[in-house]
Amino acid sequence: MGRSLRPGGPLAPRWYARLALAAGAAAVLVLLSAGLTSIALVAVGLAGLAATAAGAWWALAHRALPRALGFALAVVAPLVVVALYVLYGMLWVVVASLALGALAVSSGWAALSADAGRTGAIARPAAAPMRPFLIMNPRSGGGKVGRFHLVEKAEALGADIVLLDAAHPVDVVGLARRAADEGADLLGVAGGDGTQALVAGVAAERGLPFLVISAGTRNHFAMDLGLDRDDPARCLEALTDGVELRIDLGFVNDQPFVNNASFGAYAAVVQHPAYRGDKARTTLKVLPDLLTHHTGPRLTVRAGDAVIERPQAVLVSNNPYRIGDAAGVGRRERLDSGALGVLGVTVDNAAQAAGMLRGRRGPGLTSLTATEVVVDADAPTLHVGVDGEALTLPSPVRCRVAAGALRVRLPRHRPGTRGGKPRMDWGRIRRLALTGRRTAGPAHPGRTARAYGAGATGP
Repeated sequence: MGRSLRPGGPLAPRWYARLALAAGAAAVLVLLSAGLTSIALVAVGLAGLAATAAGAWWALAHRALPRALGFALAVVAPLVVVALYVLYGMLWVVVASLALGALAVSSGWAALSADAGRTGAIARPAAAPMRPFLIMNPRSGGGKVGRFHLVEKAEALGADIVLLDAAHPVDVVGLARRAADEGADLLGVAGGDGTQALVAGVAAERGLPFLVISAGTRNHFAMDLGLDRDDPARCLEALTDGVELRIDLGFVNDQPFVNNASFGAYAAVVQHPAYRGDKARTTLKVLPDLLTHHTGPRLTVRAGDAVIERPQAVLVSNNPYRIGDAAGVGRRERLDSGALGVLGVTVDNAAQAAGMLRGRRGPGLTSLTATEVVVDADAPTLHVGVDGEALTLPSPVRCRVAAGALRVRLPRHRPGTRGGKPRMDWGRIRRLALTGRRTAGPAHPGRTARAYGAGATGP
């Protein structure tokens, strides 16, 4: 009988890895086939990217004529690059090389995903709750609660449900605590990440399992848990056939957050009274003074022994975001590392904006991890965006992580547990291609082999 080449088959990681290396080598060979012209191709492409980034900076950091010129540069630069490739008959070389490079990267992801799928941690089976209590926001995600009949389906599974009414705001923290006092053995939310975080804080406080129902607009937390964001009703399977993971919970002062707390430019923009009505216009109006330090407090960030002076924007996340590759932006590989991620952006001119293309090595980007982060300012208060909600807190603001504080109840089968893109690691891909043996992922000091990871698969 032939051996399987399916993503979960015994030879899949090896052959995906070999395809990735072969496609990568072919991409380089195609580019080199142009001879000395290949150097010019690369140089022109990099120059175009740098010009686009510089133009975007000018467009965001200035007004009137400089803004118009910046927008024009950001649009014209890539068009000029393509025109030069066509003029010199080299467009096919670039397209072929990019296509092979994309094949190499996608095959590498497939190899690493299949390998991780065989070696991931195992989540604990969980008994069905007897008295689940769910808070649902009918307006979240454009009405997902009604569209997917979440109330009816949850009630059929024995859940007690409270529907939020925008016309009559209520204290969701108080609702959750009252439910716990009355004997609820599971708390859950169908709504946005901000509401998820508030109720998650109560669940952690009371030691109760927490159910995430992906009924929000973006559902970043649900994405990192591997949940189905297209069909939130599938999250309800956790009430009858669930597993449990222990994950971390972030706090900014005493406010819990499941994703991140932002400071600086973005936090100031979302605080603006006109932001909700016209986000794009408000952002373009407010950003120039913020990015050029003409308005806004001067921030100082302390994360362990590291200090970031005068960043325009700071993001403190519940576990680090991946920023090493384009597919990783906005994703977290783990939710149980016991650390906060810190991203600080300091860009004062167009050259530094272009340098941001270097990712972690860029001069304007600082990436750190810490268990505690203190954000101070030369002002008595700070604007903070906590999971998308606008707050104003006294400075300094202290962020911390509570390792393993949250018990998350999840469906046994989740589409994102195998579908998420792992960090690209060409060393692991090469070892898989040459040996076919399972490879270990990055080490996480201080975590035991029995730790329950957010990317785990059910038994």
